[in-house]
Order: sequence, then C-alpha cells, then structure tokens
Amino acid sequence: MQVHQMVASLSHGDAISSEALRIQGILQRRGHQSEIYAESIHSAMRGKAHPLWDYQRVSSPQNVLILHFSIGAGVSSFAYRLPDRIMLIYHNITPARWFAPYQPRLARLCYQGRRELAAFVDHTRLALGVSEFNRAELDAMGFHPTGVLPLLLDPDQLAVSPSPGVLEMFDDDKTNLLSVGRVIPNKRFEDLIKVFYFYWKFIEPKSRLLLVGEFRGFERYFDALTRLVDRLGLENVVFTGHVDTDDLAAYYRVADVFLSLSEHEGFCAPLIEAFRFGVPVMAFDAGAVPETLGGAGILVREKRFEEIAEMAHLLVRDRELRPRVIERQYRVLEGLDSRDEEELLIEYVEQVTDGTGSR
Repeated sequence: MQVHQMVASLSHGDAISSEALRIQGILQRRGHQSEIYAESIHSAMRGKAHPLWDYQRVSSPQNVLILHFSIGAGVSSFAYRLPDRIMLIYHNITPARWFAPYQPRLARLCYQGRRELAAFVDHTRLALGVSEFNRAELDAMGFHPTGVLPLLLDPDQLAVSPSPGVLEMFDDDKTNLLSVGRVIPNKRFEDLIKVFYFYWKFIEPKSRLLLVGEFRGFERYFDALTRLVDRLGLENVVFTGHVDTDDLAAYYRVADVFLSLSEHEGFCAPLIEAFRFGVPVMAFDAGAVPETLGGAGILVREKRFEEIAEMAHLLVRDRELRPRVIERQYRVLEGLDSRDEEELLIEYVEQVTDGTGSR
C-alpha cells in the first residue's frame, strides 16, 4: 500500500520535518511505499522529498495521504482536491494576533490556515493532534474521528558531540539560563529578559541568558527585544540565531536551567530535549505545555518575574530540589521512550484503510 506524506516545508532540524522523516522510516520498514512531498525543500534535505506538484503522478483513491497541517499554505489547497484518503496530523496554528504587529504576511497565513483547516472537517478520514491539546481543538471544530499521535521525536537526534566552540565560550563559572525556540512573539522573549533582569541584578550577577533560535523574518520583534535589553542595562544576554545540531547540544550541556514563558504551544519539543540533557525545566502553563511536562519540571502559573527568578536560583543551588526535579524529568522520559509509537501509527493507518476512520 502507498502511504505518502505532505508538508509545507521539509527543513533541517524543525520538529515537523523530523517527524515526517521518522514516520517515513516506520512505514517503509512495514513494507509500505512511502515518500514525502513538500512545497519547499531546504537544500540540506534534497533527495529526501519530492516537489509537491509531483504527487499528481501517484495520487490514487487507494492511497493514504498523511497531511501535516501547521499553517496556511499551497499544500493544503493542493491536497484538498485529491481523491486520496487523508489522515491529517495537526501541529497547531499560532493565532494570527501574535504576528500581526511584526509580520503581517505570516499573520495572514495563520488566519488563512485556520480557515483552510475548517474546510477539511468533511474531507478527512482521521484527524490526529500531536497532543491532547491539539486533538481537543480538532474535536471542537467538528472533526471526527480524532486521536492523538504524540510528536515522533528522535531520541538520538541530539546524541552528537557538542560543539567545542560553544563549550569554550559558555562552560565557565557563570550560571546559564537557557531558552530554545524561534524568536517570535508568542514565545514571549521579553518576559524571559525581564526574569533575567531580576536574576542578574538581585540574585546572581555572574550569570547569562542564552536565547537559542532563529530570528530571521522577525527582525522588528528582535529589534524590540534588543532595545529592551539596552534599556534595562543588561549584560550577558546572548541571541545565537540559527544553530547547528552540535551547537544546540552544547547549549544544553552548559545550561543550568531551561526556561520557557511561551503563551502558545501545541507541544514544545525543547522541553523534552532539556529533559534528555538533565537540565531542570521551568515552563509557563499555556497550551500543551502541562501535557508535555507530564507532571515533571516546574509549571509556572503566574508571571511574577521576581518569583520566577528566585525559583530558577533554587533549581541551580538547592542540593535537594535540583536532583529531585531532574529525577522526575528522567522518569517522564522513560515513559515517553517506552511508548510503542510505531504500533500506534500503524493502527491509525489501518483505521483509515479499513473504513473505521471514515465519517
């Protein structure tokens, strides 16, 4: 049987692309013909995907087409017209209001994406969220049946030798507060900076804030953040921009605490990455974050910046609290790693092919 996938973009290092490649590997091991079709293909991914429009050659009512849905894009309107049996995987769409002041074009794509998603309610055999938070949103829109296919993260993706350059620069006597994610408004980087202000000024002057993530396309937001850093008179706030895998592994290695104050997350893979590196996590209670944490880490319910800074300091210095938090994170990881995601994926594919996934 042919079980193909469609994504808006196949890029190096992003969660959706990594999941698509892992799904392809599972399907091929089970004997299915399985290719990835993408509207745009990063140069590093050449040979791993076909141009979207080439799918017309293999399209068939007998195929299962796994459509990764994350934003308004040509891939959704193209897929909508196909006769294939669609299994939709919803990665969530950030509400447009977050982007409107800084990136009107992306705001339009997000608004368009939610409208396009609604059009698939009667055009999808099975709709899956990568979290229960996402599945509930699909259910509220009228999709049926729905389910959860947890984001298929490769546990070995960051099992590389950490960059010696990053270790040399940042593995020192300073306390490193780390956040990883694209520098976009819903991630609330301004709140991270405000927490660091209290941490650096009143608790530990020998500290730095490492903000690891791409900011291209959001230069206006990035400029606002750098102005805030200057206005607060902060030192040691580091914006890295896009980093390679070995650099990212090194940033996790040098981190003392991982902090996320994002206000919209459909999953938040960096939380799990921090778990794997034994970095205690603090994250704001928004979207799928509580579900992703699984009862581990520290869940922040109110943005009281002084108290968050004090809690971060306890995670660094308290010899009883820190190992307890890390141990709980490792237990959550053990549960994640013991899930039979491969069987779950195959069960969902079979649900689509045997007709139980039809409306």
